[in-house]
Amino acid sequence: MSQQDILPELAQLQQLLATAPPELHTEVLCTVPHACGPLPVYALRFGNPQPTLPAIALIGGVHGLERIGTQVILAYLQTLLQRLPWDQCLQHTLEHCCIYVVPLLNPAGMANGWRSNGNHVDLMRNAPQDCTEGAAWLVGGHRLGTVLPWYRGKPGVMEAESQALVSFVRRELLARPCSLVLDCHSGFGRTDRLWFPYAKSRRQPMAHLAEMYRLRQLLLDTYPHQNYIFEPQSQHYLCHGDLWDYLYDMALRQNSLLLPLTLEMGSWNWVRKNPFQLLSSLGMFHPIKPHRVKRVLRSHLILINFLINATLSYQQWLPVPQREQLKAEAISLWY
Repeated sequence: MSQQDILPELAQLQQLLATAPPELHTEVLCTVPHACGPLPVYALRFGNPQPTLPAIALIGGVHGLERIGTQVILAYLQTLLQRLPWDQCLQHTLEHCCIYVVPLLNPAGMANGWRSNGNHVDLMRNAPQDCTEGAAWLVGGHRLGTVLPWYRGKPGVMEAESQALVSFVRRELLARPCSLVLDCHSGFGRTDRLWFPYAKSRRQPMAHLAEMYRLRQLLLDTYPHQNYIFEPQSQHYLCHGDLWDYLYDMALRQNSLLLPLTLEMGSWNWVRKNPFQLLSSLGMFHPIKPHRVKRVLRSHLILINFLINATLSYQQWLPVPQREQLKAEAISLWY
């Protein structure tokens, strides 16, 4: 089978790139082996690359089974490309900030229909750090062997895809005054959730808890009828080797403001509406019926636009004067 047959998301991305305007900068972060041939991991850049300006990164396809995350990113990428020639608001935004897009971090896993990458390693359990408070059994990452899901990989060894993402974030985001990340996943719960670090600890809040709480306030005040649950991942389970925990701590050591969010789409709701989709290997992670796919693809456009505008306007909402008050409210709400 061809790459296009087994990985239509990559084919769609490459078709978009073939007709993209020169304002879009494209690079290949790495290539990974596969039976159908080497598969590239693309990173795209819109906007002003000056490190003195803020940036946002949109990430998809970390887990190969969660195709809907990549499809959400590709749908938004297509929207950006169509808006570039005529949308003065977008043109102004891109003069004053940068938008990065990594639509498909794990192409081999997606081509194989696996959660893991081509080496059977779960990329979101692959960072070189341990949870010290009791990670969830198996789900939280393990080294029992590749036959079980959530395998972390060998100690001290990062997979090519994980290392490519870490190097990319370090190079493009950590020198900036403020950076946001939205990493799109599915497979948990019946409600869409926005998770933030830490996944490694229930007792240790992130250092920028006040900033996350303020971002939540902005979202709820600006869009009071949205249904996202905004919370630390640790409220549900702890895990080893979370990439965003690792990158957030790296940013802290460099005195950089990095605010990573994971969009966890509530895929159990799709199963509730269509139990037969459990007969498919994608059924727990992806809406099967075409009208539900379209609904998901358009339902997160407002969120992504909000985060881009929040990135551009970070100096207007960062909670410097009332930081301690916001931190106390956040601890009361979440901890």
